[in-house]
Amino acid sequence: MNKSFLFTKKYSCLHFVYTTSEILNNVYEKYILKILHKFNSKVILPLPLTISFLNNLNHIKMINQSLQFTNKLLGQFLKNRFGLDEDKIVLNYIVDVNGTFPKVNQNKVVLSLINVEKETNQPFYIKNKQLENGNYSSFNPVERYNLDILISSNFDDYNESLKFLDAIIYFFQINNYLDASSSSSIPEGLSKLEFEYEKISYHQMHSLWTAMGAKYQPSIIYKMKLIKVQANETIAIIPAVTNTNNALTT
Repeated sequence: MNKSFLFTKKYSCLHFVYTTSEILNNVYEKYILKILHKFNSKVILPLPLTISFLNNLNHIKMINQSLQFTNKLLGQFLKNRFGLDEDKIVLNYIVDVNGTFPKVNQNKVVLSLINVEKETNQPFYIKNKQLENGNYSSFNPVERYNLDILISSNFDDYNESLKFLDAIIYFFQINNYLDASSSSSIPEGLSKLEFEYEKISYHQMHSLWTAMGAKYQPSIIYKMKLIKVQANETIAIIPAVTNTNNALTT
């Protein structure tokens, strides 16, 4: 995302300026811009709010990259397994915001994000980076997230739905752990992806589909574990040690 800067003498405040087109680079960020519709061509935010806003965009970007990567990898696997020329998978809602069934989902495997969970069982630490002047810049610690993804097999032919569901299960059996050594196309910033079958009861599955406002389709849920997000925003500047005194006083 390209940055430009605007300095306003009236408020003596540095602003980051992002054009609408720069922010609208993936489907998730479009929802953020709905909140900012009162702006015409640019989104101008005060510095403290901008840092928070960009941190959230960074989280969204990593989540989106993880889902897009998984969607692409699974899609290629299905094409190879069944000798297909066209993609049979789409990253999308089950039901759109208007409560209607997206036509693009018809006769496709649909991958949907249904939950984001922040990993809290991790050590807390602050990352320091030495600057050219000898001082140290402190960064927020890396945050880790678990994503629950619903993969549904939505075909008019029920047997076709079961065939693709079987292939999906097989894919995650052989690809339950992905990193740069196993997949060279893993996005930059993602060190690894782990997938774990999420066991839920019949009643929980029924409640999920009811909440989405959709009729049940053959489906399975996986937990994508430990998506790392580093904001890379400075939270403090620590002066370097310039003098030490080991003398003892009495």
